[in-house]
Amino acid sequence: MSHDQFFRSEQLPAPCIVDTGTIVNKQDMLRLLADLSRVRYIHTQDGTLTSEGEGHVLEVFADPQRSTLIANHALYLNVHSFDYLELGKSVEQEPWFNLIQDGRQLRLIPLSNPMIEQNHHRLNVAALEAVVAEVLSANWDVQIDDEEHFSF
Repeated sequence: MSHDQFFRSEQLPAPCIVDTGTIVNKQDMLRLLADLSRVRYIHTQDGTLTSEGEGHVLEVFADPQRSTLIANHALYLNVHSFDYLELGKSVEQEPWFNLIQDGRQLRLIPLSNPMIEQNHHRLNVAALEAVVAEVLSANWDVQIDDEEHFSF
């Protein structure tokens, strides 16, 4: 058995976090936050409330050169703005996400359910496909009509 084989067999399994825990991996943070849509946010600095409101998560990204921005009810979240994410549930069993960096905490409380959002998205895709099919069909009808008018 080589050193590499021994090392691989001794590695710990990847974490499994269910409903509560601390996430430090930026890719895991991206995956969790990407499902958010409408949220209530609470921003505190050293335990003092600095801002709160409601908004829509428009973008979640990982770029050490860009900022997390919250303005005009829009949230652009950069996971590199935070050291880690705490995942938990309120007393009412509603989920929350705490993004932590030094003395700063940005709590995100989902106001929409990803299960409902996914079903709504599927309906929108189906409706869009139906409209596209109808437009394409109408376009073919117009081309056929044009060919009939100009043929001798």
